[in-house]
Amino acid sequence: MSAKWYEEAEVGERFQTGGIVVTESHVMGFAGLTGDFFDLHVDDDFAHKLGFPGRVAHGILGLAIVDGLKNRAETRFRAVASLGWNWKFRKPILIGDRIRAEIEICGKRETKRADRGILVLEFKVRNQREEVVQEGTNELMVLRRPRGA
Repeated sequence: MSAKWYEEAEVGERFQTGGIVVTESHVMGFAGLTGDFFDLHVDDDFAHKLGFPGRVAHGILGLAIVDGLKNRAETRFRAVASLGWNWKFRKPILIGDRIRAEIEICGKRETKRADRGILVLEFKVRNQREEVVQEGTNELMVLRRPRGA
């Protein structure tokens, strides 16, 4: 399926992404990339002392992975740019968790530019136990169909 134009997106439309297992390599790579070596992410003993079954992935790593899953989903958009995120971390994402996202188009609006519009996407990120681990919204600027296309 080809990517959707702004006009083809319908408020209320829902779709899902594929899933991915969050690995130690993801967590350590993200720590190295960002410089965030907080003990909860890199030290099992520290995580256990806080009552977690193991190390917890960075919340922002979860968001980044979900954005990548969105961009590889069967339903895609002719996106220009992400305009921002309003995001909540509801439960920890642990190394070994498999996450996926359920996405709903919950709003759309035109812009001053005739060649693009803005979609508001609502996300629920679930782990393999169907628990919502993260959720929030993303404003996504999307191209409008050119005249004659």
